[in-house]
Amino acid sequence: MSNQLIEDQAEFEDLCQHVRQAGVVAFDTEFVSEHTYRPVLCLLQMATADRLAAVDPFMVTDLSSWWDVMADDLTFVVVHAAREEVRFCLTSCGRRPQNLVDIQIAEGLRARGYPLNYETLVDRTLGQRVHATQTRTDWRRRPLSSQQINYALDDVKYILDVWQQQQQSLETLGRKTWVDSEFERMIDEVETERSSENWQRLSGIHKLKPRELAVVRELYRWRENKAAELDQPVRRVLRDDLLLDLARRQPRNTHEVLATRDMNRSNYKRHVSELQGCVAAGLAVVQSDLPSRPIRRSTKGDGHVLAKLLAIVLANRCAELDLSMELVATSSDIRSFVRWRLDSNCSDSPPRLCHGWRTEVCGDLLNDVMDGKISLRVAAPKSDHPLAFDRNEDR
Repeated sequence: MSNQLIEDQAEFEDLCQHVRQAGVVAFDTEFVSEHTYRPVLCLLQMATADRLAAVDPFMVTDLSSWWDVMADDLTFVVVHAAREEVRFCLTSCGRRPQNLVDIQIAEGLRARGYPLNYETLVDRTLGQRVHATQTRTDWRRRPLSSQQINYALDDVKYILDVWQQQQQSLETLGRKTWVDSEFERMIDEVETERSSENWQRLSGIHKLKPRELAVVRELYRWRENKAAELDQPVRRVLRDDLLLDLARRQPRNTHEVLATRDMNRSNYKRHVSELQGCVAAGLAVVQSDLPSRPIRRSTKGDGHVLAKLLAIVLANRCAELDLSMELVATSSDIRSFVRWRLDSNCSDSPPRLCHGWRTEVCGDLLNDVMDGKISLRVAAPKSDHPLAFDRNEDR
C-alpha cells in the first residue's frame, strides 16, 4: 500500500480517480474549529485497499473532485463519527453524501458501548492498537511533521477492515437495513442543523413571550450573519444568555443595550448599534406575525414514573440484544413516547420509537407494557438483562 502526502492538484485528481475505480474508500479529516465560524479543514485522509494518502487542502485548493465523489451514488465512503465530514460536504458542494457509512453507528447496532472512540473501536474489532498521540495538534501549522502525517493516516488505515467485520456481523444479525436507515437519519440531522429556524432551540426559549421571541429571532439571525462575515464562532459574537437578556429587557437605545455588565466587553460594544437595530426590528413585528411560544414538553405525574419504567424495560431489551441503548433512544425519546401515548389529543406525529427498526426492537414491547399486556419479573438476577416479560393473555 503506497503512503503519501499530496500537495499537488494533479496528484489529487489522480487520487480521486483511483477512489472512483476502487468503489469504496475510508475517509477522515483533521480540522480546527475553535476560532472560526466554520471549522477550518486542515487535512483530508483517504485509504483504499491499495492506497493510503493525506491531502493538504492548503496546497490543493480545489477539492471539488473529492466532494463530487462523496456526493455521488457510486462510491461508498466509510468514516468514523462522520458528522463533521458530512458538514464539510454539505458546505463545500451543497449536496449530501449518498453512500456514507459510519462505523461508530454501525458498532452501536451490533454491540454495546456507543459511542466508541476510534482507538477503542479498532482495538475491539481488530485487536489492533492505535495510539492517539496528536490529539492536541494545531493542524493549521505548516510544515506537517512525519509524526503528524502518520497519526492522521492511522485514522483511516483500519477503517475498511473494521467495516468488513461489521458488515458480516450485521448481515448475520439481520441488522444491515438498520444501519442504512441510521446513516440517513444522521445526515438528515446534520442538514437540519443548518436551518435558519434553529433559534427555537436556544435553551430557555420556552419561557419567553411572543414579542420577546420576535426579538430573539432577529438577534439570532443577525448573529449568524455577523459570525459568517467576521469568520468567528457565533458565541464570540454574542453569547446565548446575553441574546436572551436583550430579548427580555428590550432596550430602547444603545445606552440601555450596555446596561448588562457583560455587554461592556469590547467585542460586544462594537456591535451595539446593530444589536439595538435588531431589538427595534423585533419590536416592530406586527402582532399577526409574531412567532408562537415553543411548547415545553414535559411528562408530569404518573407519566414521569412511566418514563422511568420504560427506560428500565428498554435497557433490559437492549442488553438482551447486545445493542447500545444510547443509539436506540434518548431520555427525550422515551418521554415523547409516553406523552404521545397518554395524551389522546396530542397532535404530534408518532415518536421515533414507533418507526422503522426501533419498532422491531422495542416499540411493540413498550406499547404492550403501556397497555398492561406485559408483566415484568426478575428472572435472572445475575444477568445483565435480568428481567423477563410475560404476556397477560387475558388483556
